[in-house]
Order: sequence, then structure tokens, then C-alpha cells
Amino acid sequence: MAELYPLDMIESISNPSFKQELWDKGEAQLLWYAAYTVSRHEKTVAEHLQQRDVKCFLPLYETVHHWKNGRHRVQLPLFPSYVFVRMDLRNKLRVLQVPGLVQLVTFQGSPAALPDSEIETLRGALASGVLAQPYRYLNVGSRVEICNGPLQGMQGILRRCQGQFRVVISVEMIMRSIVVEVDASDVVAVNRKASPLVPVGSRESEWGAVA
Repeated sequence: MAELYPLDMIESISNPSFKQELWDKGEAQLLWYAAYTVSRHEKTVAEHLQQRDVKCFLPLYETVHHWKNGRHRVQLPLFPSYVFVRMDLRNKLRVLQVPGLVQLVTFQGSPAALPDSEIETLRGALASGVLAQPYRYLNVGSRVEICNGPLQGMQGILRRCQGQFRVVISVEMIMRSIVVEVDASDVVAVNRKASPLVPVGSRESEWGAVA
């Protein structure tokens, strides 16, 4: 699972020369990284990281599962097999020794940092009660920016079905997506910010949620 990603989108914070500059200054690089885990071990990995005083973020969503003894509400990872870790790379070994954690996501052979703003916005939005669900990875379509609410500033692909609007937000580095519902007035076209909404054809009715 190494070298997963096409990344013209990795920001300068992931640039090796930028990292080396901070390293030479002896400054701590507390950045967010994506950690790939053994399947269905995300919660266990997060618990071990917390026990080691390593800051981590495991986005969850609530759904209903049907078992023999009835229906039960469960919380599952929004990004299956991934946990986000905030750390200094000089502590990488401490993180990689966590049971169930396979590796950090890399780009050109080095762990690739995620934009702080994206992770912090997502953390804050979920903490405030924003409902999100996993969605098939999507990076083509009418691109919009959310201009109001906890997810303000996040960009994604607009989808419409039966008069409802959703935005598919992707973490390109791990090629995973989630979907959130929005009001039409809360999004603007990325390529023309003055416009309140990108026209979306009525054929876009496939929401493609991950089961």
C-alpha cells in the first residue's frame, strides 16, 4: 500500500526541502500523517496511539447494523483502514511500533504530511455534529467550495438527487471520500466564486455511498 497517490496536491509542507529546513533548525514538525492499518483495527490502533500520548484522529460515523439479535447502532470509520496521526517524524518509530498499524502513507519514499487546515476543519465539523458517510472515491465533477457552516473552506464535488444537494469531500492522499448534505446556498462554484451554485444535471442521481 505504499506510494498510493498521484499528488500534484501535496502542499509545500510535504516538500522534502521544506522539511529539511525545519529539521536543520531543530524545530518540532508536528504535522498530520495518514497511517494505514490492518483491516478493522482502526479503533485498536487509535487506542494504542492514545496510550502512547500520540495525538490521533479517527473519524467515525454512526449506522445501523442488523444482526440475529436485532438492530444495533454502531460507529464505524469514515475512512476504512486509516487513522490520522499528528507527530514529529523523529518519533516515527514509536508510531510504527503500534500493533495493527502497517505503515505511514508515503510520497516519493517519504511520509507525506496532510494539510493541517483540512484535518482540523474536518475534526471540528464532526465534533459539532455534522453528519458524514463514506462515499466511493470521486475526483471528477462539478467542483464547489462550502462557504458556510463548520465545513467552510472545504472543497468537493457537488451531487444532487431528488432535490437534495450533497458534497463529496475527498482526501486525495488516501483516495478516500466522504459525503455531507448541504444547502444550495452554502456552496459556490470553485471556478467562479461569485456564482451561488454550479448547475448540476438531473442525471446525477448516483450517490454511490459505501455500504
